[in-house]
Amino acid sequence: MFTLLQAAGAPAQQGGGWSMWVMFLLIFVVMWFFMIRPQRKQQKELENFRNSLQKGDKIVTIGGIHGTISEVKDDYVLVEVDKDVKIRVSKQALVKDFTDPTRQ
Repeated sequence: MFTLLQAAGAPAQQGGGWSMWVMFLLIFVVMWFFMIRPQRKQQKELENFRNSLQKGDKIVTIGGIHGTISEVKDDYVLVEVDKDVKIRVSKQALVKDFTDPTRQ
């Protein structure tokens, strides 16, 4: 009977403060490894793609416009979408390159 009263009146034990921080750190590491790291890698590849554009590359824009690059400037490119039809597109709007890798 004495042990029941003693257990009921005793404050909860605090033996787990450091383990909570370890869990937070583990959650952050897992989140970084599976979410942040791949996203940064993808952004870097996209930036390298946009910086390496050349005349004649076949590309697709974010809006789904397919065309061939006819001129490259600092922040935009001229894309030929049909015979004698060229549009000016920001480099930030380009997402894919369909150029044949054997061509060069």
